Amino acid sequence: MSEYAGLVAAVTGGASGIGAAVADLLAARGAAVAILDRAPGEGGPHLAVTADVTASLDDAMARVVATLGSLDILVNCAGISAVGTVEQAGDDEWQRCLDVNVVGVARASRAALPYLRGSKSGVIVNISSIAAGAGLVNRAVYSATKGAVHALTLAMAADLVGEGIRVVCVAPGTVDTPWVARLLADAADPAEEKRKLAARQPTGRLVTADEVAEAVAYLASPRSGATTGTSLAVDGGMSGLRLVR
Repeated sequence: MSEYAGLVAAVTGGASGIGAAVADLLAARGAAVAILDRAPGEGGPHLAVTADVTASLDDAMARVVATLGSLDILVNCAGISAVGTVEQAGDDEWQRCLDVNVVGVARASRAALPYLRGSKSGVIVNISSIAAGAGLVNRAVYSATKGAVHALTLAMAADLVGEGIRVVCVAPGTVDTPWVARLLADAADPAEEKRKLAARQPTGRLVTADEVAEAVAYLASPRSGATTGTSLAVDGGMSGLRLVR
C-alpha cells in the first residue's frame, strides 16, 4: 500500500508547471489532491478550487476539507518571477512579487494549519529556489523573495515542530516550465538563451518539473517523518559543484 493512501494534499499553483507535476505524482501515489489556482480548469482527476494566494485562502481550504474529508499536506507552489537588477525594479514589482511569493506562502499556510493540526502526518512543503542562496544575474527581486521563503521555512519549522507538523522546502534550479518557455520566447535569441540557462547547471540541462515533484513527494511522505526545517536542492549540482571546464 502507498504511504500516501488516505492522505489529502492541497497544492497551490497546481494547474501548471511544477504544481501540476506535484499534484499528479501525489495522486499517483495514493493521495487525494486539490489544486488551488486562479485558473484551475476542471482539475482533471483532482479537486479544482479557484483561489488566489494574494487574498484569503480560508474558504478554499475549508472547501478542500469539506469535499475530501481532511488535509494532511500543503505544497506551496504558487509563485511568480521577475527579471532585472535592483535598479530596474520598481516598488510595484517588489510588492507584487513579495505578496505572491512570500506572503502567499504565509496565507496558504495560515489557512491550512487548523486542519493540519488534526493530521498525524501534517507537513508543509514550500517551493523555494536555488536563487535563495546563489547570486544570479538579473534576478534581484526574485532572489530576495526566494531567500525569504527559505528563512520562513526555517522559522515555521521551529514554531510547529512541537505540534508534530513538519515544514520543509525544495530549491529547484532552472526548471523547464511554461514560464521559462515564455521567458525564452521573448529573448532575442531563444535557442542561445536556453543554452545559457542549461549550461549554468553542471548537468548541462534544465531540471524537469517531474524531478522537482519527486523531491516534494519524498519530503511530504510520512516516511520522512524525521526531516523538518531543511531545504533539498534539485538544481543539477549548481549549488554545490564547481567544475573546471
